[in-house]
Amino acid sequence: MVKKWSVSYPAVNGTEQRRVYVYLPTMYEADPDRRYPVLYMFDGQNVFFDEDATFGKSWGMADYLDYTDTPLIVAAVECNAGANNERLVEYSPYRFDDPQFGHFDGTGQATMSWYIHRFKPFIDRNFRTLPDREHTFIGGSSMGGLMSLYALLQHNDTFSRAAALSPSIWVSPEKLSGLVGRAKLEPGTVLYMDYGSSEMGNHDGMRCGFAEMCAKVMTRGIHLTSRIVPGGTHSEASWEKQLPFMFHTLMYEVEE
Repeated sequence: MVKKWSVSYPAVNGTEQRRVYVYLPTMYEADPDRRYPVLYMFDGQNVFFDEDATFGKSWGMADYLDYTDTPLIVAAVECNAGANNERLVEYSPYRFDDPQFGHFDGTGQATMSWYIHRFKPFIDRNFRTLPDREHTFIGGSSMGGLMSLYALLQHNDTFSRAAALSPSIWVSPEKLSGLVGRAKLEPGTVLYMDYGSSEMGNHDGMRCGFAEMCAKVMTRGIHLTSRIVPGGTHSEASWEKQLPFMFHTLMYEVEE
């Protein structure tokens, strides 16, 4: 079951209405005393429904979770759809320049502040969650993957596990690497991170950069599952195929 409604969001181009999606697991209604971990997701319009997806193809996540009877709530928020690529502003923790799109002043920290201080408390009040750090996860792809990695490192007191699919680590690799080195991490931090082999040529040195990031993450004691996806592309269709790997990592030995 997926519930869908709109909330007021403090966007970079002014307050606007954003769609919110909340997936409830198959046993949610039948077992009214049970509480569940929560996975927060970026680019919510692409997570569940093809008809809402930016490019007409979603991750199909509800179908997968229903089929596997995964005991998990998923809470996702639509991204900024501004014509001037405001999504790149809201989904980057750092300033960066892109040769095609120009300069962006990243407001990713403000985005995370809203998720942590506004969105998460609302979800915890209105649904039967396990609100503690151990049961609070975050995930996304591309710029949402970058934000998920950033959230796990910068806000490790809130998020214990993350899934970063095709993360845009090219945005500011030096600053991100520095964050990996100084982040205050609690034991048991878990990360799933992948990259498609067919997207490795999208940015110079991506294969090497991904390997370096994985190695640095591992030196910090994070329980990392990393993959180069054979034939994987930068698309929702490809990310949908990674759901079994992603959820095996996120849900591995999660205690309820």
